[in-house]
Amino acid sequence: MILLHHLNRSRSHRILWLLEELEQSYDVSYYTRDKKTNLAPPELLTVHPLGKSPMVELNGRLITESAAIIEVLCNRFAPQMIPDRDSDDYISHLELMHFAEGSAMTPILLNLYVSRLGDAGKPLHPRITSELKNHFAYMDRVLRPSGHFVLDDLSAADIMLSFPAEIAMRLGYQEQFGNLAQFVEMIQARPAYQRAVEKGND
Repeated sequence: MILLHHLNRSRSHRILWLLEELEQSYDVSYYTRDKKTNLAPPELLTVHPLGKSPMVELNGRLITESAAIIEVLCNRFAPQMIPDRDSDDYISHLELMHFAEGSAMTPILLNLYVSRLGDAGKPLHPRITSELKNHFAYMDRVLRPSGHFVLDDLSAADIMLSFPAEIAMRLGYQEQFGNLAQFVEMIQARPAYQRAVEKGND
């Protein structure tokens, strides 16, 4: 049994998309951000002390952190989405799975929070913008000719990197990072992705 604890407008969307790609039976517990603060509701704290989403319960075992969730689900239900462990592609897979949250999300979150400071945050914007471009440029460069990040078909890394890639497009970098724009267009055209959008209520 699979249960996804899903927060609207969050990184949980990529887990919902993955579950649709896996074509496994699953249930969803929906949580909605506070309209004034944009924070997750306190109900998530009853699931885990950090009160964050996504979280997945797999046969009663709670799994947190997007990369861990994706790795476990792919290993269990779609091993073809993870490269062979003895291959160079597997090292790239590990690098990019960690890059998505460990590196790429830092300037993305800084940009989000500092933008709320108004004039007080202006001195920080040049540095943040520079870091955003550096990380998006790296993602744009490592995409393979097939349009995927690690394998030449949909892989765990594609799922994981979908969130920062979509942020890049929301920030208006379509022309500057054309490979990344094509990647986002490709994944959003997938039927499973579109089903996830409908089910996510985002």
